[in-house]
Amino acid sequence: MEYEKYLEKNRDAMIASLQKVIRINSEEKDQVTDSDGRIYPFGAGVQEALEATLEIGRQLGFEVRNVDNYGGHIDLPGKNGKIMAIIGHLDVVPAGSGWSHEPYGGEIADGKMYGRGTLDDKGPVISCLYAMKALKDAGFVPEPTVRLILGLDEESGWKGIKYYFEKEKRPDYGFTPDADFPLINGEKGLMIFGLAKKFGKFSAEGLTLRSLKGGNAPNSVADFCRVVVNNTKGDGYQGVKEAVARYREETGHKINCRGAGKAMEITVSGISAHGAAPEKGLNAISVMMDFLGRLTFVNEDQNDFIEFYNKYIGFCLKGENLGIDFRDDISGNLVFNVGMAEIDGEMGSLTINIRYPVSGSAQQVYDAMEPVLSDYNIGLVKAEDKEPIYIDADSPIVKTLMSVYRENTGDEKSQPLVIGGGTYARATPGVIAFGALFPGDEDLMHQKDECISLERLDLMTKIYTEAIYKLASEDYNI
Repeated sequence: MEYEKYLEKNRDAMIASLQKVIRINSEEKDQVTDSDGRIYPFGAGVQEALEATLEIGRQLGFEVRNVDNYGGHIDLPGKNGKIMAIIGHLDVVPAGSGWSHEPYGGEIADGKMYGRGTLDDKGPVISCLYAMKALKDAGFVPEPTVRLILGLDEESGWKGIKYYFEKEKRPDYGFTPDADFPLINGEKGLMIFGLAKKFGKFSAEGLTLRSLKGGNAPNSVADFCRVVVNNTKGDGYQGVKEAVARYREETGHKINCRGAGKAMEITVSGISAHGAAPEKGLNAISVMMDFLGRLTFVNEDQNDFIEFYNKYIGFCLKGENLGIDFRDDISGNLVFNVGMAEIDGEMGSLTINIRYPVSGSAQQVYDAMEPVLSDYNIGLVKAEDKEPIYIDADSPIVKTLMSVYRENTGDEKSQPLVIGGGTYARATPGVIAFGALFPGDEDLMHQKDECISLERLDLMTKIYTEAIYKLASEDYNI
């Protein structure tokens, strides 16, 4: 199939299309209703990204469909009634702080396009769309319909993709370009839950913890944490200032304090990273809790909550202090991340994101934690559990996609992976995660200065074009 000349012909349009969707802030927000009564389940920004991407698909000559603003798809129609799906998403995690380029600017510098979503997952989505365009321009008529499905809340609750599959036919097979090359044939179990402790009333004078807020999302390492303390004794904050300075000098962490009216504000800057790889970041919540453990507050329940955190969570990334450091040979260790934390005068709460081995279960984790939580009178609120998946390395789809990857990269060493991340491969059977981060490349998903090399964009588009061609040809057997 002669498609490469069409990749080159459409390259500038692909880059412009990606810039267009990157410039849309599609962080998920609460549901809104516009002046005409139309409901946008995930906020106006996500809706704008959906409409813009569908319009790009329409202008490229494809059939498009908006499924009640919960998702959509772009079709290259086939002949045999089956569907080969590419499932991506247009929502992004919050931009966070510390960027050297505008997070929603789509700026190109030094051969890279910067912006939230360039890697996760708008870049790969647009790459796959233009792979479909190259095949269409080359005259390819697929056996199954090639369907690019657009998810809208992959970074949170997956309500959109669930709704989509209630309304639309499920694909027979396919891939999601939302992880790593060469491919992912296993994904750890993914659970999100809350831990909360109610605080009793107190009347003593002294140092009080008025508020703590850290992190933006369960599946990101918190890159900030802010605390406000108040000294009701009225003897100032010199002790707090000295403790902050001492902690900063001893640890090297970025912690600062300043007066905030009659109160004192303490801030910590961490390093953001994907919750599946917390070792690549520095959790600002853990730093702040470590520091707060050096202070004594008049509310003993707050002190107990801080003690619990430092004793059983701290900087541990496998849940070892909680007794949940499970592992297996296929998928390795459990991964533990505190994504968000909040404390006020009445309650302390944590939002925990765990990726457990493919041989484990969420209940195993809950059961192991129960004794410690009971000792500290901490409640558990179950929020989400996506069971692990695993596809045999000898399956046709794994063999086909591995062959395409190796032919286009010359990489014979890399093998199929099992990851801690959760992709839309879990959303429907027969789908596997394929790309788009190349081995050895810096993983900036969920981090500041997320970017994609235009050279890598070209290569992934070539890989996706060939992958679609092979998976949608008449000689492919599921």
